[in-house]
Amino acid sequence: MENNKARYINLDKIGSSSLGFITVAENLKNVPFEIKRVYWTYYTPQDVIRGGHAHRNLEQIIVAVSGIIEFNTEDKEGNKETFILDNPSTGLYLPKLIWRDIKFSHNAVLLCLASEFYTENDYFRDYNDFKKYK
Repeated sequence: MENNKARYINLDKIGSSSLGFITVAENLKNVPFEIKRVYWTYYTPQDVIRGGHAHRNLEQIIVAVSGIIEFNTEDKEGNKETFILDNPSTGLYLPKLIWRDIKFSHNAVLLCLASEFYTENDYFRDYNDFKKYK
């Protein structure tokens, strides 16, 4: 599995439309890192763009538990991609050193599985600092 490129990851989905579904994420199985932190964001207004940062070391899998979440990403080489999350059994793998801007639909809920505990020093919050980093 290539760990330096943002990409979709299919998470195991169990169940049926008549009974409902469960989606499973497991350390080092369908998640390519050890999960150290889990968080979720919600009630983000549609006209707000979140993100605007990259991480030095953190890897993440992002899932839209409900609603639609759009990620605009850019890697260190300037490759830009847009990812649309609209299915709770599809995650977006974000390796380290990926800049992201995020737009949420009304009532979207973002779930994040993170490889590291929170530390402010891991963040690039200035785009130019990110682009200059070797």
